[in-house]
Amino acid sequence: MAKVTVLVAVYNAAEYLSECLESLLNQTLRDIRIVCIDDCSTDNSLSLLNEYAARDERITVIHLPENHGQAYARNRGLDIAEGDFVCMLDADDWLSLDALACASEVFEKHPSTDCVLFDVMMEYPEMSVRYKMPSFDSLTGMDAFKLSLTWKIHGVYMVRTALHKRVPYDDSCRLYSDDNTTRMHYLESREIRTSTGIYHYRQHPQSATHKVSVRRFDYLKANENMKRMMCEASVSSECVAEYENHRWLNLIDVYMFYHCHAKGLDSAERKYGLSEMNRIWRTIDRKLLYRSITRKIGYRPMSFWWCFRLQEWLYFTLRGFLGRNR
Repeated sequence: MAKVTVLVAVYNAAEYLSECLESLLNQTLRDIRIVCIDDCSTDNSLSLLNEYAARDERITVIHLPENHGQAYARNRGLDIAEGDFVCMLDADDWLSLDALACASEVFEKHPSTDCVLFDVMMEYPEMSVRYKMPSFDSLTGMDAFKLSLTWKIHGVYMVRTALHKRVPYDDSCRLYSDDNTTRMHYLESREIRTSTGIYHYRQHPQSATHKVSVRRFDYLKANENMKRMMCEASVSSECVAEYENHRWLNLIDVYMFYHCHAKGLDSAERKYGLSEMNRIWRTIDRKLLYRSITRKIGYRPMSFWWCFRLQEWLYFTLRGFLGRNR
């Protein structure tokens, strides 16, 4: 039985897939299993996966006959995960060759640790930028959970298999809902630590979270589901208030996406996006919003939806004239 299972959800990633898989096959930790889940790709990703699986028995390929999104795909891999630890690697990203070994060593040295964060490098075409986090030796699960609500710490990590199977990926949305699982893993953990192994997180405009797509509105539904999960877990009112403000800022951010890119969506997608933003606007608990946020133009909740829309149109139109809608 392999010590670590790596879940690789794949959808039309043929351009980057070899770099991803080579970084896994050449890990200094050899005792690993690589579960690749093809989410009904329409390019040659599946054939590439099968070629790699034929070359190395550590690779298992699962093919989904319909596209469901990365959280659903990872859960199908999690179903057959084995060993002590699990981590994920997106198909357009790659790991430093010592990443899995470094994380495993942290677990071995600290038996109470349930999640080990990788060192994340944001890989842009022209430069690499390290993800900045507060410096710490260890965090309690609750402290890590609080920091993850606004991503003061990131969500790229290795986790104990038993914990991950107990808390599988939230697959309520095609995109973004897997972030909820990260936070719940932290909340369920005894302690969180970091490692020196590097996760190289590729930033490019065609990635699922960057391209112009109706899926961007999934972010709002995923945020709503996270709040529900927090209430069910009976987290503190302070945490709920912090996250409600995060939800409000995300709604403004998604409205900017709509303002800037509505022409890239068809009429049905635009209608859906507006209705989803309207629905989420109505769910925000305005009593929890910080005055430091809502006193600003563009961030006021307003009493009527049409007033809110007018505010956002004026705000982002002005920002557009100033070249700030990026």
